[in-house]
Amino acid sequence: MRLVFWVGLCTFLIDQVTKYWVVHGMNLAQIGSIDLFPPYLNLRMAWNYGINFGLMAQDSPLTRWVLIAVALVISAAVLWWVYRDPAGFWQKISAGLLVGGALGNVIDRLIYGAVADFLNMSCCGLNNPYAFNVADIAVFAGALGMVLFSHDGKKAS
Repeated sequence: MRLVFWVGLCTFLIDQVTKYWVVHGMNLAQIGSIDLFPPYLNLRMAWNYGINFGLMAQDSPLTRWVLIAVALVISAAVLWWVYRDPAGFWQKISAGLLVGGALGNVIDRLIYGAVADFLNMSCCGLNNPYAFNVADIAVFAGALGMVLFSHDGKKAS
């Protein structure tokens, strides 16, 4: 569980530092967008009141608190799963990524009322209208890793 804690803490801190730097240091909340390496990597400020791709994006206190509760319940369930059925190194890394990312987005909802998304990537003539953040990457990678590495060589019963 120590590995889960440290990976989660590092993920959380990297997420929060990058969001603070982009929103406050670079003032992206006011500027709106910065092209870094177009079209492959751009900064596009987006406040996400819902879940991925703007689903459930009502700017209401109920939605905000429901999404905070869901993230906390999922984080607790992942920690319980890893504690009860530890599968190995990569599962613990995955759990730390998932929990650290989820808690990073929870803090955004508590501070800003929405999740601060700012990374935008497009390629090959396709224009991606969506933005994401470090926590989103960690949650996706962590969830995928939890599925792939849960049994880590053990036979399913």
